[in-house]
Order: sequence, then structure tokens, then C-alpha cells
Amino acid sequence: MRDKQRAARDVLPENFSSLEEFWGFWDTHSSADYEADMEAVAVDIDLISSKVYFPVAKDLLNQVRSQARRQGVSSETLLNLWLQERLAATA
Repeated sequence: MRDKQRAARDVLPENFSSLEEFWGFWDTHSSADYEADMEAVAVDIDLISSKVYFPVAKDLLNQVRSQARRQGVSSETLLNLWLQERLAATA
């Protein structure tokens, strides 16, 4: 059965002419069908986060979220900008 599935699959292109062609291919194909064509790759991943989390009072958080929406940025971005501004002003 596995050989019939392998024979029925589309040939994996050597190269794609564009990202759109690449995405189109993988949107309609499963990488599981092409495992025999893949090469092992060694990858090192550093999972240490550079983020630090601080508690924020709920009523303040609601105000921050509202202001962030008005400015079209995430709450995290807005808080970081405010902290940068405040630190620059006190330096």
C-alpha cells in the first residue's frame, strides 16, 4: 500500500520559481509524503527567553489595552515605549 501512495504523489520540484509557488505546493501536499526525499539537518536552538514579565494591576491593564488599540500597537509594545520614554527622561 505504501508503494502505491508513493507512486501516486506529485514529484517534488528541485526548485520553486517563487515563494508563491513554494507555498502553493506545500498548501496542497503533505511533507509526510516526501520524508524519503528529505535530508537530516542539524539545528541548534537557544530557548532562553529575553523577556521578563511584571504583574500589572487589572484596572491599569485595561487602560493600557485601550490606549494601545487607539495607537494601533500591542500592549507590550506600548508599555516598552512608555518605559523607554520614562527612562530617557530621567537619565
